[in-house]
Amino acid sequence: MDETVSAARAARSAREAGPRSVRRTLASIVLGFEVFVVGLAALVMFGLGQLPPAVALGGGATLCLAMVALIALLRYSWAYPLGWVLQAGLVATGFLNPAMFFVGAMFAAMWAYCMIIGTKLDHQKEIA
Repeated sequence: MDETVSAARAARSAREAGPRSVRRTLASIVLGFEVFVVGLAALVMFGLGQLPPAVALGGGATLCLAMVALIALLRYSWAYPLGWVLQAGLVATGFLNPAMFFVGAMFAAMWAYCMIIGTKLDHQKEIA
């Protein structure tokens, strides 16, 4: 009985929330891919001995957790500027491994593209 009630409440709240915005969907996709790339980059920095193990793996894990948390917070408008902060943080990891300047710049460009196009498509959807 409780499962049926819980499922009905979940379905009702999903309907009441309305369709997800394109900007939020695209931001979730970019952040999701970034989690994997940052995790792999932390392993590379650890493997190359560029940083102490606790710093390389702990910092990578912290950045990954921040990105996962941000995915959950994208329902709030204040979360998008935090996304820009995370993009800047990813670019700043280039000071630890110069290849990360390129990786961070690519993800920052994807984030900017998704913010611009997502907002544009959301406005078009509102008008139609």
